[in-house]
Amino acid sequence: MSEKRCLAGAFFPKDPAEVKITRMTGQVHQQIEQIYHEASRQIFASLARALRDLDLAEDAMQEAFASATLQWPGDGIPENPVAWLITTGRFKAVDAIRRREKLKQISTEVAARMHRVAAANASHAATEIEDDQLRLIFTCCHPAIDQNVQVPLTLREVCGLTTDEIARAFLTTPTTMAQRIVRGKAKIRDAAIPFVIPDLAELPERLDSVLSVIYLIFNEGYSASSGDSITRSDLSGEAIRLCRLVLQLLDDAEVVGLLALMLLHESRRETRQTNAGDIVLLADQDRSRWDRNLIDEGQRLIERSLATRHFGFYTIQAAISAVHAGAVTADGTDWDQIVSLYDVLFRIEPTSVIELNRAVAVAMRDGSIAGLEIIDAILKRGDLVGYSLAHSARGELLRRVGRMPEAIEAFETALTLTEQASEQRFLREKLRNLRLS
Repeated sequence: MSEKRCLAGAFFPKDPAEVKITRMTGQVHQQIEQIYHEASRQIFASLARALRDLDLAEDAMQEAFASATLQWPGDGIPENPVAWLITTGRFKAVDAIRRREKLKQISTEVAARMHRVAAANASHAATEIEDDQLRLIFTCCHPAIDQNVQVPLTLREVCGLTTDEIARAFLTTPTTMAQRIVRGKAKIRDAAIPFVIPDLAELPERLDSVLSVIYLIFNEGYSASSGDSITRSDLSGEAIRLCRLVLQLLDDAEVVGLLALMLLHESRRETRQTNAGDIVLLADQDRSRWDRNLIDEGQRLIERSLATRHFGFYTIQAAISAVHAGAVTADGTDWDQIVSLYDVLFRIEPTSVIELNRAVAVAMRDGSIAGLEIIDAILKRGDLVGYSLAHSARGELLRRVGRMPEAIEAFETALTLTEQASEQRFLREKLRNLRLS
């Protein structure tokens, strides 16, 4: 038996034409995967606008990509693959409605709507897709939707974050978060919330939620909550792009401040991890490699926001980042200014996470004991007990004051609370060094 298998493999190879076709098919599938990675949420947004049903749009998008894997290897990749996927998704949705014999009057309405959209000039496809993403964000942040649902719903439907990722960002359980997202989708469908960018007069009442969405997208991209890499450039880049779009609609100080904040953080991306993917702390980063163009743009935007005298949460955070960016060395950081800015930030937004960040700044200015007292008080009242970074920060301050057994315990707790591979390696190395000392 083994001899026959050997002969089949060694002496009767596949026809060269068949090998070539197989190779081409593999290349096409790789390109389809890349398109899915880069454009799936844009395609989803366009389908959601046309279909007015988020679940139906998701199913239609998946069906369109499935059709692409079958057709494109033989027919070739279309000149505008994104437009092809949107068009295919529309008709897949109509077919699905008809197959299920669900509300035939809606089927007619959807088909008519699709016909109008399909007749649009293909040369404007990219712009329409960008607008569709923004429309979907504003739809998910409609005032008729409960405020604690708006941001999670948008993160799920516009950005494609998983329910687990969103739950971690909000420090809640995946089950609770899934229920919120289901409620939000049902509200959009049942209340027939329009998929439109609101008039200028309506923008301010939705702006806070929209900026929160963009901010959380960036956070997930800048410090990924799970996976092998600590960053996800696709998400942080998308957040910056969306913020620029919002700024075109509304020249608001906080939109400017958020854009500045993201650009300043993004300027440090390339220095935040080693080639092996290990974390490099801010104090150890090679500042000569920070992107000066992004820093300069961020600093100009901060000045623009501050000049309005109507700035807030995002602008103050950007100012803190600007202090770091302005320090030639870690030792030259103006921690007194940073603590003062955190004082202002905490008055604007008195959250435990901001209090934790302020505690670290206080430790750098006044010594580890001062910062440790603040972190212990936060944890004692039950806040951030499930937040890995709180225990990690506490462990580092305990290490600095020589309380090694407590430091080990804190780092062990932090290790159990993170699903980020780089953070896990970082914490294990900390623990190894502490146990050897």
